[in-house]
Amino acid sequence: MKKIFIGTDSGATTSKTCGVFEDGTPVTLNLAQSSTNSQLGTRAVVEGWVEGVEKFLRENQLAWDQVSGVGLAMPGPYQGYGILDRSPNLPAAFAGWNFLADYSEALSKKAGRTLHVVTGNDGNYGGVAEAAKVRGDKKCGVIMLAPGSGLGAAYISPEGLPLDGDTLAGMEAGHMPAPLQLLDLPRFTCGCGRNWGCFEAYASISGLPQYLEHLLPKYPDHEFHQSPLPLKDKVLALRTRAQKGDALALEIFDHQAKALGIHVANLSMALDAEYIVIGGGLIDPHATTEEFRGRYLGGIRDAAMPWLFPVQQRTVKIVTATLGELSQAIGAALVALYTSRK
Repeated sequence: MKKIFIGTDSGATTSKTCGVFEDGTPVTLNLAQSSTNSQLGTRAVVEGWVEGVEKFLRENQLAWDQVSGVGLAMPGPYQGYGILDRSPNLPAAFAGWNFLADYSEALSKKAGRTLHVVTGNDGNYGGVAEAAKVRGDKKCGVIMLAPGSGLGAAYISPEGLPLDGDTLAGMEAGHMPAPLQLLDLPRFTCGCGRNWGCFEAYASISGLPQYLEHLLPKYPDHEFHQSPLPLKDKVLALRTRAQKGDALALEIFDHQAKALGIHVANLSMALDAEYIVIGGGLIDPHATTEEFRGRYLGGIRDAAMPWLFPVQQRTVKIVTATLGELSQAIGAALVALYTSRK
């Protein structure tokens, strides 16, 4: 009977479940999904997570007897290990909730025995899965940067585990200050409240309104000047416009690539990883053209290379993420697997 390790990826509305075998290979590339039901309280959330595990086992002809451990990818911030702090996407009453204890108890009841259960930041766990995919059997460090609504960041050690930090805030690299003298841009205010120039504001969707405000005057004939569209809609149209050759949109994403490339160099000096994995919607092959992805990744490489040490210029590999929405659930399962060996 093959042992398996389950990964639960908890989102504000939907939770996803996947699993791996003892050798780290995924049981399937099809996620089991269930409603998180956070509006119904913490008990309903735990029930939803367990429902996701049961659905996954059922769909893959597996049994609870085979489950050797479970990992839970949970967005922070945290008050302590497995204890949630105030989250912008969950009810205020969830602050102080020991979600790890409640999930562990519910899983043990279902399995009829105590299970090995671990938890960590969802972005870090996504990095674990992408690292396992990109390096195969090779032992080396991996940095992942995933621009989306914010800037996710993770460092994965040669042993496969993420850098969590002493207060579980390790690798919040999106909120490190950018060297603005290299970007030739004003200070953007980040969603975290800092105005010292967080990289997140220069490399993710969150900063696009400020890019528009700063760069639109440079293009006096651009149709956005007369457009009745709300700012949010203009921002969301930029990726499509860039792929159609819109000069304003292309300049904005060129700036974002440069910012991300400089951050690659920053983090490489600190962490010295062989692989840099770039995730996010700008490298999604279903939403972007090969030409656009090539320009974006080329901009990242061109901005990073001058600042890397000579040996890193020869050895660092900047590659794209490939697992998409699978990454966090698979990463959670892999952490449960890796830590069960200790």
